[in-house]
Amino acid sequence: MGSVELEAPHFQKKLTDEDKDVSEDDLISPVEQVRLTVPTTDDTTVPVWTFRMWVLGLLSCVLLSFLNQFFSYRREPLIITQITVQVATLPIGRFMASVLPTTKFTIPGFGPREFSLNSGPFNMKEHVLISIFANAGSAFGNGSAYAVGIVNIIKAFYGRNISFFASWLLIITTQVMGYGWAGLLRKYVVEPAHMWWPSTLVQISLFRALHEKEDEDDNEKKRMSRAKFFVIALTCSFLWYLFPGYLFQTLQSISWVCWAFPHSVTAHQLGSGLNGLGIGAFALDWSVVASFLFSPLICPFFAIVNVFIGYSLIVYVITPISYWGLNVYNAKNFPIFSADLFTAQGQPYNITAIVNNKFEIDMGQYKKLGQIHLSTFFAVTYGIGFATIASTLTHVALFYGREIYDRYRASSEGKEDVHTRLMRKYKDIPSWWFYVLLAATIVVSLALCIFLKKDVQMPYWGLLLAAAIAFIFTLPISIITATTNQTPGLNIITEYIMGVMLPGEPIANVCFKTYGYMSMTQAISFLSDFKLGHYMKIPPRSMFLVQFLGTMIAGTVNLGVAWWLLDSIANICHQDPHSNSPWTCPNDRVFFDASVIWGLVGPRRIFGPLGNYQALNWFFLGGVLGPVVVWLFHRAFPEQSWIPLINLPVLLGATGYMPPATALNYNSWILVGTIFNFFVFRYRKGWWQRYNYILSAALDAGVAFMAVLLYFTVGIEDKSISWWGTTDPEHCDLAICPAARGISVDGCPTF
Repeated sequence: MGSVELEAPHFQKKLTDEDKDVSEDDLISPVEQVRLTVPTTDDTTVPVWTFRMWVLGLLSCVLLSFLNQFFSYRREPLIITQITVQVATLPIGRFMASVLPTTKFTIPGFGPREFSLNSGPFNMKEHVLISIFANAGSAFGNGSAYAVGIVNIIKAFYGRNISFFASWLLIITTQVMGYGWAGLLRKYVVEPAHMWWPSTLVQISLFRALHEKEDEDDNEKKRMSRAKFFVIALTCSFLWYLFPGYLFQTLQSISWVCWAFPHSVTAHQLGSGLNGLGIGAFALDWSVVASFLFSPLICPFFAIVNVFIGYSLIVYVITPISYWGLNVYNAKNFPIFSADLFTAQGQPYNITAIVNNKFEIDMGQYKKLGQIHLSTFFAVTYGIGFATIASTLTHVALFYGREIYDRYRASSEGKEDVHTRLMRKYKDIPSWWFYVLLAATIVVSLALCIFLKKDVQMPYWGLLLAAAIAFIFTLPISIITATTNQTPGLNIITEYIMGVMLPGEPIANVCFKTYGYMSMTQAISFLSDFKLGHYMKIPPRSMFLVQFLGTMIAGTVNLGVAWWLLDSIANICHQDPHSNSPWTCPNDRVFFDASVIWGLVGPRRIFGPLGNYQALNWFFLGGVLGPVVVWLFHRAFPEQSWIPLINLPVLLGATGYMPPATALNYNSWILVGTIFNFFVFRYRKGWWQRYNYILSAALDAGVAFMAVLLYFTVGIEDKSISWWGTTDPEHCDLAICPAARGISVDGCPTF
């Protein structure tokens, strides 16, 4: 079939017969960033369903789902994203194209159609499908399936049981449910040219750089190839991680303030990167740098600046004032930075003591132990979370509302751009596919709630309510994401709703949150990948099948790895501050605490009239009004261009990963990101353009492979070496101590 081509800057056209009635304006995207980034050509003869795509796609999906689930239990849970696969599979794909036989053959049952293990040169379309397969393996950038956290807290924290079959159904249904209605929303948020999904342009830029610029001219040929650079960087990363990962673990957190003042609680609270404010703390370990916030090498510098400002205000201004200055909520009775729950006297709260045989709250024991207390930072982050949710909606409405409305109206009234027209050449996905998928998922989920309620504990009406909330929010939030690249989350809202409606039942609460929050999140991830395929001219049916199969495979592998580690590692997730165990499960600890706060105890006893933290609800109002103030200043002083750059959702959400992320993670991430995305980008732009993304992928892969190797060689047998550099990863033991007078905690001085 013919192709349509636009050549900047004059947008000259080459039209097939069926395209001759199309005006030139129809072929131009209304969004400048898309015109500058996305190719406007398509060759429909390029093979997509290749042997290479299936082998590398399946392998990437399984490998990423295994590694990301494996790392999720570690103190520094490195998340390996699809960009690593995007870079790593290029030389492998080209190698396969050069060595696989080109002999054609037929398969019985497929008629006269011929197949070959080698379909010619490794092309961009099969590379895109491999990356989308891999993206399912990283749970669309989240690391692993969110519902695995439910299995983890039941088995590792509550010490109860859940069946493997119920766990598998829970994971698969929460990951897939949103796909049903997302597919039906494609015509509103994927096909329209005004719905441009900014995040996809980064991946497209990388695809084009890898495929279109490898052999440009003689100067390029003299430079080291990307493939060679990747292998060298991966090898160095692989070998170096032997030191912070095993031989010299103090390199994971270098906190010189603690070394200078070994007996000072305040100094340790200030200097500890893991349990304090991390002043002067840094790491020589890539897993620390890239944990939680992903690789800083792929984050633009303006975003790093926003994170730095918000992080500095919250960690180095609000937290110290709340702790040492105002002693908010008796802050000094507890550590300054901790995701744990405490009694009024600063002792760790015995959660299992207040859970009865029905897996509900034991009110008698709860009254005996008293109310739950949070560390200052943990309480502040909940308040900031309330404000972030509220400010996101207000900020988007005020600063982007007219734009979103105009683009949505244009999407239904405007003409098709070149990308939508080119995609018309491929068979679309019938709507009944999505109806069947949605109906099947809801039926299976209802069966899970009715017949296996002892495992999930959520009533059937909870499932229907969660699905309704997710469905209602998917379209507006996907429009927000497609136009502003901001995605408000529903996790706190869903926790709050279920906590009020059904207090005292922690597993029902987290199941409700997962169905409500993840169904929407997965739907938006599904639509984002569909937009990537739309821009790269991938047949829609191929996209759907790869996403669906990848999600099923990844969820199964996630659960298998989780089950294996939970059963094979003694005391996994039991965080002893004096232990050097890497299996601390930081994400699951926060997930567990949330199940206690919102589910077991309930928001009325924490943030309501029966709790200590009722005042934090005012953060909702502050979040609503904050962007209004900024917007009014912008209207009053329109000549001041810096005012609209004040993005409160970004500033307030800067510490959204804390906890479980620590000051050490943020310090290291900001430092490395500034070096590469400011200094290297500005003064060595050619090097940055050629090698930056490849270096990020190589560092991720090297750490991942060495960490797995260390586990299978020395971790299983618990073989360790003992010296100053391994006995304590940080040497800031006193950071976990309270600072109030008269509070006695084991291992801490009493003032």
